[in-house]
Amino acid sequence: MRYYIIAGERSGDLHGGNLVRSILKRDKEASFRGFGGDEMANAGVDIFVHYKKMAFMGFVEVLSNFRTITGYLKKCKEDIATFQPDVIILIDYAGFNRRVAKFGTENGLKVHYYISPKVWAWRQRRALMLKRNVTRMFVILPFEVDFYKKFNWDVDYVGNPVLDAIRNHTVDPTFLERNNIPKDKTIVAFLPGSRKQELEMMNPILAEVAKSNTEYQFVVAKVSNMDNLSYASFDNIPNVSFVNDDQYNLLSIAKAAIVTSGTATLETALFQVPQVVVYKTNPISYFLATLVIRVPFISLVNLIAGKEVVKELIQKEVTVDKVSRELNMLIN
Repeated sequence: MRYYIIAGERSGDLHGGNLVRSILKRDKEASFRGFGGDEMANAGVDIFVHYKKMAFMGFVEVLSNFRTITGYLKKCKEDIATFQPDVIILIDYAGFNRRVAKFGTENGLKVHYYISPKVWAWRQRRALMLKRNVTRMFVILPFEVDFYKKFNWDVDYVGNPVLDAIRNHTVDPTFLERNNIPKDKTIVAFLPGSRKQELEMMNPILAEVAKSNTEYQFVVAKVSNMDNLSYASFDNIPNVSFVNDDQYNLLSIAKAAIVTSGTATLETALFQVPQVVVYKTNPISYFLATLVIRVPFISLVNLIAGKEVVKELIQKEVTVDKVSRELNMLIN
C-alpha cells in the first residue's frame, strides 16, 4: 500500500516514525511519502517538506505566516494528487490537517487521523467537520472517546504512543560523562520546546533562572534542527549544560524539570520527575486564546488527571522568582 503521512511538529514526527516502523512489520512492500521530520525520514518516509518550515504556533504567528502556510497546503494537495496514496494518515497539526482531510475526502481517498487534534480544548464543533472528512479517528487520550461520543462518533482509543517510546528506551550509563555533565550537583532538566517561537519566549527567562540558582546544574534539551542562536541566552552560564536530541536520558537522571507545555509534560511525568510547567506566548495570541479555550489546564498531565497534579505558570506568572520558588519546592 501507499501511505501519505503528515506531521507538522517534533512530537508528531516521533510518533509518525514509530507508526511507520510498525506498519512496515505488517506491510513490507509499503511506500511512504509526506510532511514530517528526521524520525519519519529515518523510518523510511520520503519527506516532501520538513516540519521545521511550518512549525508556527499562536494566533498572531499563524496569521503573519498565513501566505506561507497556504502555499505549503497547495503544494501538499498537488503532491497527494500525484502520489495517489491508498490512505492519508494525519497526525495532530489541526489547522493544516483538517484542510487536507477535506481535500482527501472530496477526492475519494481514505483519511485516517492518528492522534486527534485538540478540538476538545476550543471550538469543539470542529469535531463535526472531522467526522465528515475522516474515515477513522485513532485517539490517544482516554477522555477523547467520551468527547467524540457527544457528536455520535465512535472513535478508536489506541493508547498513548509516549508509553511505548519510554518503554523501549534503554538508559545510557555513560550519559553524564558523554555530555560532560558534573556529577556533584543536583541536575535540573530544561525542556524549552521545539518551536522557534517557544525558544524565543522561554529561553531568556530560563537562563535567568539558572543564573539565580547556581547550586543546581541545569541541562538544556536542545533540538538539533534548531540553530544555535535559538539557545544563545544560555551562553557563558557556568551551571548550564546541553544535550542534543537526548531528552529521555536526561529525564532518567534529573531531580526536577522545568517544562514548556506539550507532550514533554507527559514524558516527564512518566519518568516520575517532578516538574513545573511554563508557557508564554505573544500577548495578543494569549488574549485571543483565553476567549475560546474550554479546558482548565494546559498540561497533558493535569488534563488526564482531571486536577492539578503539576504546577502551571502561564504568561505573566512566568517570572524568574516564581519559577525558582516552584523549582526549589520540588527539589527540597
